[in-house]
Amino acid sequence: MVIDMNDSRLNSIEQIREFLEGTANVDFSVPADESRLHAFVATVIKRFRYFKLPKGPRGVLFAYMQRLTGYSRQHLSRLIAQYRDTRTLKPQNRASRTSFTCKYSREDMVLLAEMDSLHDTPSGPATKVLLSRAYTLFGDPRFARLSQISVSHLYNLRKAEPYLKNRLVHRGTRRSPVAIGIRKAPAPQGLPGYIRIDTVHQGDWDGDKGVYHINAVDIVTQWELVASVERISEAYLLPVIAMLLDGFPFEIRGFHSDSGSEYINRETASLLDKLRIEFTKSRPRQTNDNALAECKNGAVIRKFMGYSHIPQKHATAINQFYASTLNPYLNFHRPCFFPVDKMDSKGKIKKTYPQDQIMTPWEKLKSIPNYQRHLKPSVSPESLEHEANAMSDNEAARQVQQERKRLFQFINRRSRSAA
Repeated sequence: MVIDMNDSRLNSIEQIREFLEGTANVDFSVPADESRLHAFVATVIKRFRYFKLPKGPRGVLFAYMQRLTGYSRQHLSRLIAQYRDTRTLKPQNRASRTSFTCKYSREDMVLLAEMDSLHDTPSGPATKVLLSRAYTLFGDPRFARLSQISVSHLYNLRKAEPYLKNRLVHRGTRRSPVAIGIRKAPAPQGLPGYIRIDTVHQGDWDGDKGVYHINAVDIVTQWELVASVERISEAYLLPVIAMLLDGFPFEIRGFHSDSGSEYINRETASLLDKLRIEFTKSRPRQTNDNALAECKNGAVIRKFMGYSHIPQKHATAINQFYASTLNPYLNFHRPCFFPVDKMDSKGKIKKTYPQDQIMTPWEKLKSIPNYQRHLKPSVSPESLEHEANAMSDNEAARQVQQERKRLFQFINRRSRSAA
């Protein structure tokens, strides 16, 4: 493992700002030793006269030190304050930390384990009453300290080593959970083939479920494929997922979904593992992990299909409309916004959506350097270009409107006849 750092070419705030934006050619790696990390922070503060700089350059230096050390914002702020006060940074001596006398001894913990064994581990409040009664009512001096214990600290003692060594609890065999998918945000690194997928339900009517729309979007190019299924059980959903994966023109490297059971199951995981596709799922309280697919749900599916109930039996007809008309329109004729990350003077990254970055998914795919090597062997750039130029944007949009009108006329006619 390389633990050296070479930042000798970064001699100005502007060069550091370029480095943070990813435009400077600098070789670096983070030291693993805490003392070397502290020495690096002290060197940067001293070399650039951190405390004499205005707020903007200080923010750039702060972001630079945070990225190279891996420290949190709070920890790095404490180190900078320590250097300002002492002009030195030293790792904290753990032996000098304040220690407190233990109120409850090992004998108290063993005694608590004995009482829990006799009473089959009652709740905390009930155990506190038993401890108090043992001392005040029955006069057992061994319970003098434990009779004053709080309920919250009683649970702390139950986790202590002396308690656990003297307490044997028998529990039946439990099923071990099987981890399906990795909880992380996908990291495409600017390459196509990392898709986000989500399900949209087309409403209920008198207890009858409507069709389900499956929306798959590539993160980098926003190449989008939509399909429809009657139900979201494995028997219906797996063939549609396989069809969607096969429908993208480039190789699929990643598959990201939320934690819904329609995707987080053994059958889907087995399919993706067979295709050597990384399976990731959204993290708790991280709303942006699957935000692109959810945004497309409203901007595409709800806009074209609405919110009204559509019976499940029409899933095949809707799929024909998607495959023949809507999906080509979305990818070759419908412009999308593409964000550009910019760092302000304070070192904060802000997403902007410039006018020159509004393009169709096909144009975005072509803008990737050497995009041809990411295409599937059965797909050629010429075939994609021919499909993109087969009709104008207005002609494609007019075709979508006409086919959607026929689709809803068919759905309404069948629904009235069934009623």
